[in-house]
Amino acid sequence: MTAVAAVAARASTIAPDRTPVALSIEGVRKRYGPPGNGVLALADITLEVRRGAFVCLVGASGCGKTTLLNLVAGLDAVDAGRIERRGRVGLLFQEAALFPWLTAAGNVELALGLRGVRRGERSARARDLLDLVNLGGFGDRRPHELSGGMRQRVALARALAQDADILLMDEPFGSLDAMTRDLLHEELERVWLDRGFTVLFVTHDVREAVRLGDEVVVLTSRPGRVAERFPIDLPRDRRGDAAALGAIATEITHRLRREVRRHGRDR
Repeated sequence: MTAVAAVAARASTIAPDRTPVALSIEGVRKRYGPPGNGVLALADITLEVRRGAFVCLVGASGCGKTTLLNLVAGLDAVDAGRIERRGRVGLLFQEAALFPWLTAAGNVELALGLRGVRRGERSARARDLLDLVNLGGFGDRRPHELSGGMRQRVALARALAQDADILLMDEPFGSLDAMTRDLLHEELERVWLDRGFTVLFVTHDVREAVRLGDEVVVLTSRPGRVAERFPIDLPRDRRGDAAALGAIATEITHRLRREVRRHGRDR
């Protein structure tokens, strides 16, 4: 029995999860371009994410992963279907997108101000959030004085400043080197476990998805639909070189390759 088959077998014996749903996506469709000559990005995609879960989305380029995050964030409108968010939504992109004229603390304080936190409280709250992401003492630095990994930590602190119940993450570590990415995996996991928010995380890296996720959702090639869901029943002291992690990542990669090959035949 493969590692994924073993996980699926164990999952099938567990009582139904009665944790409340944080995010419900039902029959969502999204098309870009004029009728008859547009691109169908998402077709009848349905997905539920439980409160406090860490769900990773993987799929071939152009399958609609980022489109789905934009729809969930409310940055774009669905053509059909329904998205229900139960709580405040925050968004973290691949690029930190910090305001260069503000310090690290200033970027976080701006988010606090937009949420309505009183001016007198913002400095202390920003300092606490920077401490949470291990950037204590760097609050007075501007983005150009920080490394790429540090800028992403500031961006994470800024996202947390929104007091998000659901955090949407679009390949936030994709441009970082392997060592920095691994350190930020640990930081994100620690903060997530501490705060208990829900995460929907887009990545091209299947190992990263298995390293972080409670579940990995494979999307079909365009138009995007849910092809298969893989529960990741591994202890939370995961390491990138763990044999079980590698076996599950390999199984998911094979499933993803079948989607890519199918897309190539259908073009």
